[in-house]
Amino acid sequence: MRRFWIIAILAVAALIFAEVKNPDTIITVTIGEPDTLDPHFAYDTASGEVLNQIYECLLEYVGDSVIQMAPRLATAVPSLENGLIKDDGKTYVFPIRKGVKFHNGAELTPEDVEYSFERGLLFDPAGGPMWMLWEAMFEVYSLDEFVEKIVGKPLSEILDPATKEPLPEYRDALIKVYTDYIDPAIEVDGDNVVFKLSRPFGPFLSILCGYSTWSMILNKQWAIEQGCWDGKPDTWWKHWDLPKEESPLYAKAMGTGPFKLVEWDRTQMRVTLERFNDHWRGPAKIKKVIIWTIEEWSTRRAMLEKGDADFAAVPAQYLPQVENMPGVVITKGLPIISVTSLHFNWNVKPDSKYIGSGKLDGNGIPPDFFSDEHVRRAFAYVINYDAVIKDVLRGLGSRVPADLPSSLLGYDPNLPMFEFSIAKAAEEFKKAWNGEVWKKGFKLTLLYNTGNEARRTVAEMIKTYVEMINPKFKIEVRGEQWPTYLTSYKQGYLPAFIIGWLADYPDPHNFIQTYYHSAGTYGFAQGENFKKFVSTPTPELNGKSCNELIEQAAIETDPNVRAEIYRKVQQFAINHVLGVALYEPQSLNVRRSWVKGWYYNPMMPGAADYYKLWKEE
Repeated sequence: MRRFWIIAILAVAALIFAEVKNPDTIITVTIGEPDTLDPHFAYDTASGEVLNQIYECLLEYVGDSVIQMAPRLATAVPSLENGLIKDDGKTYVFPIRKGVKFHNGAELTPEDVEYSFERGLLFDPAGGPMWMLWEAMFEVYSLDEFVEKIVGKPLSEILDPATKEPLPEYRDALIKVYTDYIDPAIEVDGDNVVFKLSRPFGPFLSILCGYSTWSMILNKQWAIEQGCWDGKPDTWWKHWDLPKEESPLYAKAMGTGPFKLVEWDRTQMRVTLERFNDHWRGPAKIKKVIIWTIEEWSTRRAMLEKGDADFAAVPAQYLPQVENMPGVVITKGLPIISVTSLHFNWNVKPDSKYIGSGKLDGNGIPPDFFSDEHVRRAFAYVINYDAVIKDVLRGLGSRVPADLPSSLLGYDPNLPMFEFSIAKAAEEFKKAWNGEVWKKGFKLTLLYNTGNEARRTVAEMIKTYVEMINPKFKIEVRGEQWPTYLTSYKQGYLPAFIIGWLADYPDPHNFIQTYYHSAGTYGFAQGENFKKFVSTPTPELNGKSCNELIEQAAIETDPNVRAEIYRKVQQFAINHVLGVALYEPQSLNVRRSWVKGWYYNPMMPGAADYYKLWKEE
């Protein structure tokens, strides 16, 4: 009898242990808090993971494909065959789906689509994602540049900084920038929205597809009520390039997606989402999603082990701690269209707190410290690349010569790669700034985003080997929360930054332009000296500038010609150390076994497509 009770107790205990925790809720513990909830400002994975649950785009990728597209808020994918791509690739027609509701009950209209894209183009925050649409539609990289092209003077020189109003003599011209150029480029035609490009641009559909926050659809009336642009031609400039926190949508969101925003608790660094029962595809199986930034690995590990978290961000070096954890599933070796790199600011803001004295006196660095090629090359030699991949990434990564993933057109494994060499680094430091660096020494701060153990390790590796070379060299390694890190690099305060790029769309232009063009997201953050260098024609590139080659490749239709242009740009970047490719990562996903419906797409930010998930043992 006693034996019977023991067996019964053990059986009950096993059932309790197997019970699914929080069956109606998915809890993800991660390392990066959202930077903003404004989809036209958001340009990071942490923000994208949240926004992709709240908003939707016109198109989506099919399953794990980054090539095959399906309609989402549109009802067809434009093509030459179905007649929705016209004028030799310059006109795209999108029939807009009917019966789609926003979270506030309003029904989606073509006017919402038109407004969303126009608002994004006119908002155009510096360092944000809207450059992709500006480039694709108007052959420029910003609204500021477009105004200069049309009016003869950049918008930044036309607006009064205090009032955000234009100089009187330019007011009518700015109204026409909208009425004569931007508004006609995106038009409502019955149930359709029509985009008119200034010239054919191959990646255009990819820019509008899938997980692209910059192409997400707002409700026009709701956005206006929050304080966004009112849709009038004589007010748009007041909303141009607002600081992050001043955007009316910084901490608000309301779309057509499967989940509604309940709360973004910035103190707890936690986002709570609730199921939208009127979603046009039907309600999600899960009622609630919590995306929680917890920077301490030990806390994330404990939550995963106890079942208090369904997904957990696990740095590769901690993988052995979860590989035999009961009730946990690990999917490794997931392909990522991404490169993580070290890049340099050739003109740091003089008031940066990361450059010490601001002089080459042993207690700091001058703002243009990294404009010296020898300094950049020295830093490239102090990284033990193989050790990073083996010991830090646990083999979940590989080397690439430049900032282009191996899966994309133009990748060439035969291009040279920097080696780890303390001796060569010392030689370069001795040449830097005509020997003054070696003689006087320097001091700077190198940041990483807290929670990212791989980047922390790379930063500490650089510190260790640089300080080993010369006792006068000093580097402080410091962690900052992701939003702070992101803002500091965008505003030009970081002397160097370790950062990754996850493809906005699966085309080489998205990497080459981003890293090496002066108007690229990372190129933009590398200072005026960098801009001058890559925009100056050189015999090395047959009389063209690096910028010009990148622009030429974007519109080239012959893939073989495109590939050769990209090879030349990469070679130029390597020759002059425009950046240092650290590794091409592979991903892993760690989740509780009771999570069902999970799939992976290389373009998807974050842990999962929460709409497809449910929980059961």
